[in-house]
Amino acid sequence: MTDLTHYRNIGIFAHVDAGKTTTTERILKLTGKIHKTGEVHDGAATTDFMEQEQERGITIQSAATTCFWRDHRFNIIDTPGHVDFTVEVYRSLKVLDGGVGVFCGSGGVEPQSETNWRYANESEVARIIFVNKLDRMGADFLRVVGQVKNVLGANPLVMCLPIGIEENFVGLVDLLERKAYVWDDSGLPENFEVVDIPADMVDKVEEYREMMIETALEQDDDLLMAYMEGEEPSIDDIKSCIRKGTIALDFFPTYCGSAFKNKGVQMVLDAVVDYLPCPTDVKPQPLTDESGEETGEQAIVTTDTSLKALAFKIMDDRFGALTFVRIYSGILKKGDTILNSFTGKTERIGRMVEMHADDRNEIDRAQAGDIIAIVGMKNVQTGHTLCDAKHPVTLEPMIFPEPVISIAVKPKDKGGSEKMGVAIGKMIAEDPSFRVETDEDSGETILKGMGELHLDIKVDILNRTYGVDLIVGQPQVAYRETITMPIEDSYTHKKQSGGSGQFGKIDYHIRPGEPGSGFSFASTVVGGNVPKEFFPAIEKGFKGMMDEGPLAGYPVLDVEVEIYDGGFHAVDSSAVAFEIAAKGAFRQSMPKAGPQIIEPIMKVDVYTPEDHVGDVIGDLNRRRGMIKDQEAGVTGVRIKADVPLSEMFGYIGHLRTMTSGRGQFSMEFAHYLPCPQNIATDVIAAAKELKEAK
Repeated sequence: MTDLTHYRNIGIFAHVDAGKTTTTERILKLTGKIHKTGEVHDGAATTDFMEQEQERGITIQSAATTCFWRDHRFNIIDTPGHVDFTVEVYRSLKVLDGGVGVFCGSGGVEPQSETNWRYANESEVARIIFVNKLDRMGADFLRVVGQVKNVLGANPLVMCLPIGIEENFVGLVDLLERKAYVWDDSGLPENFEVVDIPADMVDKVEEYREMMIETALEQDDDLLMAYMEGEEPSIDDIKSCIRKGTIALDFFPTYCGSAFKNKGVQMVLDAVVDYLPCPTDVKPQPLTDESGEETGEQAIVTTDTSLKALAFKIMDDRFGALTFVRIYSGILKKGDTILNSFTGKTERIGRMVEMHADDRNEIDRAQAGDIIAIVGMKNVQTGHTLCDAKHPVTLEPMIFPEPVISIAVKPKDKGGSEKMGVAIGKMIAEDPSFRVETDEDSGETILKGMGELHLDIKVDILNRTYGVDLIVGQPQVAYRETITMPIEDSYTHKKQSGGSGQFGKIDYHIRPGEPGSGFSFASTVVGGNVPKEFFPAIEKGFKGMMDEGPLAGYPVLDVEVEIYDGGFHAVDSSAVAFEIAAKGAFRQSMPKAGPQIIEPIMKVDVYTPEDHVGDVIGDLNRRRGMIKDQEAGVTGVRIKADVPLSEMFGYIGHLRTMTSGRGQFSMEFAHYLPCPQNIATDVIAAAKELKEAK
């Protein structure tokens, strides 16, 4: 039986280019998992094994690997930093116990770091911080520590200080042990020596050490009192306090170094062992009922109870479909029959593997705390719970964001259609933020995703991995419709033909709902004028019509429908009659309720060198952007704005041109707002044209 206290399930996450994948490579080298370090810029990193990742030098899908340090087993997930792939970060954080947040020593807290940090806060994941790239121009460890406080609202606990900075960065001082580690120029992580703390740093080291100890001892009143009275706590006492505070998310132990130059990574590994939680230290996952409501029960991490596991990622590779699973409790053996509580179907476990990026190691059993992959499962999707057939349970499911951008594609030749269908089926299973629809009239396939890069990569995968040549249309915005005026109306559905007829009358209010509320239905009918058993049919009728608005046929958002009276016939009334009445009522009343087109507004976060701020702001204003905030840093300025998605296509090219290639930006969906009249008119005209063409 493996001791769960020796397990660490951790993720490495950060902004694009902060050095996550390089840090993972160094960890694998130090732990003896790989013997030659691969570099991201050469396209040779272990965890970036997709062709698209190697070419672009970015991580697209999270990769899992296992290694050992100080007799502890690390299950590591290297996550993407690009905003279009945050769903990968979100679902990885969902199954991890701890994380390493990597920040760039010169870039500091960048836009995507904030999103990932917010996800980690929501998932209540304990973290340590690694400020990387201290050998770069403009690097400043303490400035980044300040940004973590001010921008992320977090409490960094400084555990070491750098010796030298930028090209003079040679080593670190460990505040806890009062030891200085200096590396030579060979670039080998093991080539360091322990030396005396440089004379000009002694005072600073003592100052930061005192701050660190005081913050840590706040976790234990007795130790704090003794310390105030002049009694120095032992290293072990300080460590246990730091561990307690880290797991409680009171603070985040903060380290620094240069992963590329192999300096400081050992300290991060030691910190993972010393301060991040093992599977039994974290709050157990809540169990839910079929509708997703919490039952009050929890999946306690132990091998002594029945199996509870969550499928958090599906990946299709040359060996077949892989289902990545985090086991929360119980034991899973090869040959076991398990239940998928979402589908109600059982499946037999054939092969189980321990992953190392895209290599695998066959195993016969796994237990609570493990992250493994199962080969060849049929009907499992991301977020499904796998459990013991005799003890069915459901773990809290994952919620994925709605896509905001779509493109139409069709294969260049007829033979491509079948290949594309199979490929898209696999891709949807792998990525829950990627959706596909078929336009029944035009026969085109509509791909929907989180951003231009997201869809660009999907088209590339279809082309290269699955050999489907595509004709790709222009990106389309996910417009929606809503109403602006309340309306009171009545509708009667009456149909008499041979035999029994149909009759249903409803009197109703239709009102604009709160932004983001979707569709809501209520009934205040008294006296039985419309019998209760017909309410679900009326709701179904209205809800079914929300997919196509009266102006341009876009889905309708934020509408409240209330039935207050009506009439029925003892013989002719039926659920079908009332459903048809509701559909007719929608068609009759929506055009009178002041319908309008609304468009997705994106939260845009632009980082630009100071000389180009005026150009960037002017350009955002031209794109109908609302500037929300501006914040000057040492190496540039961050501008936050709300901008309509329709104005953001191709923005990265413009930004790079304006800023001589130095600007960066990220964006995520914020909310819907009404379109200006001239744009709404164009949208409606385009929809009409499309309809006529079909």
